[in-house]
Amino acid sequence: MPKRVDHEQRRRQIGEALLRIASTRGLQSATMREVAAEAGVSLRLVQYYFHTKEQLLLAALAYLAEQLTERVSASIRALGPVTARTIVYGTLTAVLPTDEESVRLTRAYTGFYTLLFSSEAEMATRHGATYPDKLESLLATHIAAAQEAGEVAADVDPALTAAALLALTNGLGSSVLGGQRDGATARRILDDQLGRLFHVNDANSDEGLVRRDE
Repeated sequence: MPKRVDHEQRRRQIGEALLRIASTRGLQSATMREVAAEAGVSLRLVQYYFHTKEQLLLAALAYLAEQLTERVSASIRALGPVTARTIVYGTLTAVLPTDEESVRLTRAYTGFYTLLFSSEAEMATRHGATYPDKLESLLATHIAAAQEAGEVAADVDPALTAAALLALTNGLGSSVLGGQRDGATARRILDDQLGRLFHVNDANSDEGLVRRDE
């Protein structure tokens, strides 16, 4: 009997090959042939599943979003009961490049958005590369919820604060990738800023939230 092919698994194999290229060499000069070589398949097979480079980029970007979402969810769960505060802490610390996985994800993410907003700007416009906007909106919503719970000062602007925290996290991520500081130092800086935002009245007040696995 002929071997059955799992088409979604094959598509993911090719898409994740592109993610590896994004996290190591960048995407400015990545070709379908290079992706085929990285995935260990033929160029014809890549073209069978993805008729254009744009289709391949969008599929790989969706896989990257899945991986980021899984990491964020795990980070939030590790902080204990899900609250507005743990969502903000868990989300920002998850996207900070502090270990091998998060460094890989950050490099891939940077590679995609460097490409989308430069040589592929039209593609970004057509498909709305809005992940940063959605993340900023999510953070603002939960900062506002924490504000209602009395954990954040009443005079704080949730939208402005979310934008500032995300910009800080992205900047810290760039400084880690560039070798200016290590991940642990970046995490301490972020924890300091989050500690200033939240009024913590429990045993973790001096050290921020402590992960279950630390």
